[in-house]
Amino acid sequence: MARPRKWRTVCELPQTNRFGPMSSTGTVLETVIMTVDEYETIRLIDLEGFTQEQCADQMNIARTTIQGIYSEARKKLADSLVNGKNLVIEGGEYMLCSGIGRGCQGRGCRRHRHGNGFNEEY
Repeated sequence: MARPRKWRTVCELPQTNRFGPMSSTGTVLETVIMTVDEYETIRLIDLEGFTQEQCADQMNIARTTIQGIYSEARKKLADSLVNGKNLVIEGGEYMLCSGIGRGCQGRGCRRHRHGNGFNEEY
């Protein structure tokens, strides 16, 4: 029997989930889909300056899993930038953190920084 996947803890959904070239000529461009957990890994490591180990602790998963997620997310970013494709952030195996307790270490957690983190949209 296969081992069940572990949900990745994400502190907040992206405020903007669609990106693309500005010089589009009205033609339909290819789209790259990045999952929410891939986005969170990029945010924590590249924007917040976390190590892969700290990112793994924040998201409540193994460091080796973070390494794979991060590698895949970077490939998708590069494909979008280099090849002029639209980037859409959606889906994935994640759960939003509660803003307290394990999986929400404070540093890097947007819910922790912005009060209790409960928002009517979610």
